[in-house]
Amino acid sequence: MEIRVGWGKGEQAVELKPDRLAGVVHPNRVDSGDEFETLRRALANPIGTVPFGEFIGAGGEILFIVNDGTRPTPTAKVLDIIEGDLAGVEPSFIIATGVHRGPTEEELRFIFGRHLERFRDRIHVHDSRADAEMVHIGTSTSGTEMWVNRLGVEADRLVIIGSVEPHYFGGYTGGRKAFLPGIASYSTIEQNHKFAMDIRAQALALEGNPVHEDMIDALKVIAEKPIFSIQTVLDRDRKIYAATAGHIHESFYAAIERANEVFCVKIPAKADVVVSVAPYPMDVDLYQSQKALDNGKLALAEGGILILVSKCRTGIGHETFYELLSSCSTPSQVLAHIERGYVLGYHKAAKMAEIGLWAQMWAVTELPDDVVRNCLMRPFATVQAAVDEALSARGPDAKALFLVDGSITVPLIPS
Repeated sequence: MEIRVGWGKGEQAVELKPDRLAGVVHPNRVDSGDEFETLRRALANPIGTVPFGEFIGAGGEILFIVNDGTRPTPTAKVLDIIEGDLAGVEPSFIIATGVHRGPTEEELRFIFGRHLERFRDRIHVHDSRADAEMVHIGTSTSGTEMWVNRLGVEADRLVIIGSVEPHYFGGYTGGRKAFLPGIASYSTIEQNHKFAMDIRAQALALEGNPVHEDMIDALKVIAEKPIFSIQTVLDRDRKIYAATAGHIHESFYAAIERANEVFCVKIPAKADVVVSVAPYPMDVDLYQSQKALDNGKLALAEGGILILVSKCRTGIGHETFYELLSSCSTPSQVLAHIERGYVLGYHKAAKMAEIGLWAQMWAVTELPDDVVRNCLMRPFATVQAAVDEALSARGPDAKALFLVDGSITVPLIPS
């Protein structure tokens, strides 16, 4: 039988005997209605604030905070819907890159769609290292010094466009992440992401999650600023399944149950071999693709083989992450190094090293083979070659499970 998995904007095919297949796991199939009507209803019935048209019509300087090209957020579709409300309004936009690089022209077109040329001159790309652009807005209870882009503080009104899906240490994406890490300074993001090393920082976890709680606490200092948040939940085909709007936190929490309906997928048992795919646009680099490894591990049996599939279109990503991995020859060495001191990027290396203590990690990417090996993974040119060898290595009864949207799908074993 043939299984097709995402490879950039295309696919790779894998031939497999049926008795060697443990399953092909997609996000759950849900009944998505008219996505534009779904958005219209959310905008007309916001949680904890006035309808969008009234919010925009109140005047003042309006700043939109939008996700960068590493997220599947349907920003362009949202702009299609609110286009009429923006007639006669000249909003500015800031792309919430966090510590990511700025978007390419292709990514700008993905984010803004047909609206790019209208707003191009009013789009600012956040740079977390541009200290002159940052202002201090307070300190969280956990001690995080909250420096954010001054555009987010000086604007009279803010509109946030985001998407909610599971996140491997923040619990979920969306909502408060527009500020931290979205438009925060490098030092602020580093302080917050250090909490990712805590065992409580994991997918689907909010209560007690120190990363999430630090984000919420840090934003209390701007609680009085008028903010209208638009949060979407996408289905497996990247159509809008659900949308919420209004208060930044209330709209986020309201979207979580709908996100779980899509992205939390029950599987009968763990598999000997798991193929976890980072699909476009989450395949931008290895740093981002690591999320597919962290979700894939949840479906992998002890001693199994976890195969990452990602083009890694622009390379490694965060250099600190790679420098640590490439300086160590074993997962234990990586973890020991981090114990001596944390810098931003180490949390991803730690998550990979933790997997490496009990399983093998292989990878199908466009990265050079020596780079993949330096990241504690074994390189392969094709998914077919990796799966064939993994099944052979694990024995005649081994089976492979394919997690085709591994960056945002959380496999669950029924208790």
